[in-house]
Amino acid sequence: MPDNRPSSTYRVQVRPDFPLHVTAELVDYLADLGVSHLYSAPLLTAAPGSEHGYDVVDHLSVNPALGGADGLLHLSRALKAAGLGLVVDIVPNHAGIAVPHLNPTWWDILRRGQKSDYAHFYDIDWSRGRLLVPVLADSPDALDDLRAEDGELRYFDKRFPIADDTGDGTPREIHDRQYYELVNWTRGDTELNYRRFFAITDLAGLRVDDPEVFDATHAEILRWYREGIAQGIRVDHPDGLRDPAGYFARLREAAPDAWIVVEKILEPGERLPAWPVDGSTGYDAMCLLNGVFVDTGTEAFFDTLDHHLTGVTTSWQDLVHQAKYTVATGCLAAELTRLADLAPTVEDAPRALAELAACFPVYRSYLPAGSRYLAQARSEAGRRRPHLISALDQLTARLRNPTDELAIRFQQFTGAVMAKGVEDNAFYRWTRFVARNEVGSDPARFGTTPDEFHEAALERGQEWPGSMTALATHDTKRGEDVRARLAVLAEVPGDWTEVVRRWTRFAPLPDPSLAHLIWQVTVGAWPISRERLQAYARKAAREAGTGTSWLRPDESFETALRQMVDRIYDDPALHREVTDFAASITPPGWSNSLGQKLLQLTMPGVPDVYQGTELWDHSLVDPDNRRPVDFAERRALLNRIDDGWLPPVDATGAAKLLVASRVLRLRRQRPELFGSYRPVYAEGRAGHHAVAFDRGGVVAVATRLPIGLSRHGSWGDTSLSLDGHSWTEVFTNTSYGGNRLPVAELLHTYPVALLVKE
Repeated sequence: MPDNRPSSTYRVQVRPDFPLHVTAELVDYLADLGVSHLYSAPLLTAAPGSEHGYDVVDHLSVNPALGGADGLLHLSRALKAAGLGLVVDIVPNHAGIAVPHLNPTWWDILRRGQKSDYAHFYDIDWSRGRLLVPVLADSPDALDDLRAEDGELRYFDKRFPIADDTGDGTPREIHDRQYYELVNWTRGDTELNYRRFFAITDLAGLRVDDPEVFDATHAEILRWYREGIAQGIRVDHPDGLRDPAGYFARLREAAPDAWIVVEKILEPGERLPAWPVDGSTGYDAMCLLNGVFVDTGTEAFFDTLDHHLTGVTTSWQDLVHQAKYTVATGCLAAELTRLADLAPTVEDAPRALAELAACFPVYRSYLPAGSRYLAQARSEAGRRRPHLISALDQLTARLRNPTDELAIRFQQFTGAVMAKGVEDNAFYRWTRFVARNEVGSDPARFGTTPDEFHEAALERGQEWPGSMTALATHDTKRGEDVRARLAVLAEVPGDWTEVVRRWTRFAPLPDPSLAHLIWQVTVGAWPISRERLQAYARKAAREAGTGTSWLRPDESFETALRQMVDRIYDDPALHREVTDFAASITPPGWSNSLGQKLLQLTMPGVPDVYQGTELWDHSLVDPDNRRPVDFAERRALLNRIDDGWLPPVDATGAAKLLVASRVLRLRRQRPELFGSYRPVYAEGRAGHHAVAFDRGGVVAVATRLPIGLSRHGSWGDTSLSLDGHSWTEVFTNTSYGGNRLPVAELLHTYPVALLVKE
């Protein structure tokens, strides 16, 4: 890989209400903060009103809702003037089709069917007849609302083309002559005949494995690269691609010097395939960073508490299996049918394929790499469903063959099953300790030991030094500082047990697992507005799908849920208890926040700062984590720090900004200090409360388990062994020398330190 990586990035959710020219106004602040590259949400033309940009409708233009080509040029000039680069987010897997007339390739397919010049652009199964478009109301007479106007078929505000020489007759008669069939929206999950992104029918799968499709969908992005507008590319959702390895080889050939990272979610212990990229987008690092601040010794307390509160005896593994099987046979039934049709001679093929997908231990394999995961799935599926062994054996014989169409499509299927079954369902149902219910983490793994952290960090530095590290993204389930505060619960299991048992009795909910989730989120994000917590609770309940759901909302359950949340705010005694408990875990939560931020910014890899998280960030799942950021406040605090102010560790979050800005600036100015990795161990009775490492000229030191540390009477005689050089601590600008440095002295002002060798 070319050594072209940024020193750090800053993710900005460029969107219609925060367009490119407004983003350009941030550039001077980002330069002052210390990052080297702005990392933008997708910029190509997306569906009207899109808040995220992943539903691209036109790959040849910059989204006019963001400011168009002029807006991008304005941003590019601002970045270049400040010496910063640009990393852009792209979406090769799918395109937006919710508004057909705005997507010229999809519109032409609707109008001309397989005769369209773009028929091969999308992954459509034409053998199943007309292209199914599930947009009609759930009514047998929905087609009566069709209108023929201006050479198009209209269904309320939706527009569809009319094929040549088919425009005579009633709207129904015209419709019956088209290459597409408008059907009840509920039929999408079971009958759809085009590949989509997960279960979203408005996002149609592209065939970027076809060189012509690749060229057409990447022309504008690659122009930005060639002209020096963008230096890095973040690739969304590689798991949906037919041939990820081939795609990345083609992308690298087209952009040989670009920094390329992929949104690949790796399960703990899983390795990134040997693609010609610089690394992942950092969920694997996030898992380590969250876990090392969790007291692994209290896991049994949380097992007991969760069983007492919920009565649930199902293991995480069994819950995941159940959720994934339900997804495979339910909202992804159309995809399962398409797979089973490729194995017509295998009896029970649909059930066996669903079982293999439910047992698949990672998001997907990349044959021939990852074939061992198929073997694991086959073994587990046979254990769970002995009566399917014959079908399982027949299928796995084909599924291990990289050239078999069944194997190719099965690999695309398992990632969607994992995402929908685990991220969007099981994470909301298994609520033992939700600090660990995060993308890229395994909630069954309660925490991470310092030794495990060091081993993984050393491996990252050797194998993927250009990989991104992250603590928050637009897809994380909770903000980084919510997780840091929730980690404190593992240090006070008795206190937490006492209050949460009382609260669940005082403000009950028919779903006790969901209640346990909401109470944890409440203290993790407190103070949080009633409106935000209500919105989160409803989304969590519908994702869990136990008391209510997106497709079939249960008003009585949701009323009970609203009443539970309202009681937190309306009952003075409960409100005071929640406030007092949250206040008791907030200072140690701040310590964890500063520690995980320091480790993230200094460990091997390219650190990313998600917008606004240079101050405390107590956001919840999207759309909560995409709220506007007060950059004026951040500028003002950074100016005060630069004027010499040493901020206290308090509610302003300025201490976090101090840590972030000093590390980011150092990484940009002196990258040679971050070239290696060596664990540093503190000696003394409280040595296990420090996690530290030497990057080859800088030593990062963070406090872990701060409540336990205070119970031990603080650091006492604990010390770090250094090499006798003089060192400067960056945050306090204090000099140290000698071979042994007392940790109590080093961490007197802040719970973190960064030593630079003089």
